[in-house]
Amino acid sequence: MYRQLLLYRAVFRAPRLCRSTCAAPRELARSHGSWTMSLDKKPQIKADVKEFDRVFTQVVEDLTQEDLHHPEIGDAIKRLREVVEYNAPGGKRNRGLSVIASFRELASPKQQTEENFKMALIIGWCVELFQAFFLVADDIMDQSVTRRGQVCWYRKEGVGLDAINDSYLLEATVYQLLRKYTRGQPYYLNLLELFLQTAYQTELGQSLDLMTAQPSKIDLDRFTEQRYKAIVKYKTAFYSFYLPVAAAMYMAAIDGEAEQSSAKTILLEMGEFFQIQDDYLDCYGDPEITGKIGTDIEDNKCSWLVVQALKKVNVQQRQVLEENYGRSEQEKTAKVKALYDELDMRGIYGQYEDESYQRLTGLINKHCTALPREVFLAFAQKIYKRQK
Repeated sequence: MYRQLLLYRAVFRAPRLCRSTCAAPRELARSHGSWTMSLDKKPQIKADVKEFDRVFTQVVEDLTQEDLHHPEIGDAIKRLREVVEYNAPGGKRNRGLSVIASFRELASPKQQTEENFKMALIIGWCVELFQAFFLVADDIMDQSVTRRGQVCWYRKEGVGLDAINDSYLLEATVYQLLRKYTRGQPYYLNLLELFLQTAYQTELGQSLDLMTAQPSKIDLDRFTEQRYKAIVKYKTAFYSFYLPVAAAMYMAAIDGEAEQSSAKTILLEMGEFFQIQDDYLDCYGDPEITGKIGTDIEDNKCSWLVVQALKKVNVQQRQVLEENYGRSEQEKTAKVKALYDELDMRGIYGQYEDESYQRLTGLINKHCTALPREVFLAFAQKIYKRQK
């Protein structure tokens, strides 16, 4: 896909400190092996989820109602509606909801108006549509079977590789909504630049992923920690973690370079943590819970599990990987999983998860000098010990 990216502005407004010091972190309650939100947050979270889901109907209408019966493009708009309604809902909605949650913490009392909260809901759906665009395309490239508990869009009868264009349509809806709702806002250009730059970064990450995982070139020497971190940073961390918080920051007029840099440092680390969890769940997660059938082994993916395994294997164990990794036969996949068990990858992951959470909280304490900790702690709490 070709797109001309807008240039970042050379001059930023003076940094605006939304808090003189870091707000005291919410007390974390340990429940059934996972971190939970403090009780006073739960009613607001439930209300935001309800309102977010309600706004989706409005989003679909905004994107399709005007031209649904257009004599020239009416059929294409009907297709767009079907694409959006199938692919945008159904997920955990963490990215979109994080825009609203972050805006609540970042905005001044004067900024916390009904109109601004509605804007945050719309921008949250822009993030969800943005993700849907990537997922539809990614499922085609990975030849995935299911997504969010249903058959992948491209596998639906009558869709096939037309789904490539459908993914472009999903991306285009983001800019349609931003134009409709935020064109008159002072942060409109910042949001455009943010989404465009994030698309570019994510597509670079996808390129790295595809280049490293070529089915015709199974080469375990490519699976280095350096390459893995690069793939994760660009393919996942920017759009999953930095994008929603940065959007909320721009809405709250927090556009100073120092604040954006601090947020990015924390959120990119969190994105790596999230992707490593995803890699673990691809192998060990329950498809009934995750909503998808993992295919990283068959797809020759540069997964965290194989990178860690390669650090531990002896000559004979490496030979097992050489002969079985990246193959589609079920018995070969089973041999790789058996080797993972032999190497105690479950235990290694469990230790990593605990250490990573501690590292994240340390980063939050270090870099949260002008931003409230709750924004970042809320993210960490959502993903720690997650099962899907």
